[in-house]
Amino acid sequence: MTSPLSADQVDELRTELERQLARLQKSMKVTDEALRTVELDQTAVGRLSRIDSLQNQSLSKGLREREVVRLSQIRDALERAQEGTYGVCTECGRGIPFERLFVFPEAPECTDCVS
Repeated sequence: MTSPLSADQVDELRTELERQLARLQKSMKVTDEALRTVELDQTAVGRLSRIDSLQNQSLSKGLREREVVRLSQIRDALERAQEGTYGVCTECGRGIPFERLFVFPEAPECTDCVS
């Protein structure tokens, strides 16, 4: 099935996806910095500072996992836009309303299939 969206709607959503992709890629660079190995120099920092560093690194790992998932979702949505199937539910094949895609442009499924 081809996209039920107008060409203008697809263009608007593609632009938003590309904007979100650029922002996510910047964020991932920051996360990369936060994921560097924590140096446990006993003489340089106190015990609590080392614990804080380890906790921050753990939070960064969780963030990285979410970023990787979102990156995949955005790239998949851009691929569907390229193929002409953007806006078509990947589960049931019905159209995804523009309003849903406006809020979640990477959404691969309609609200019925997500539930």
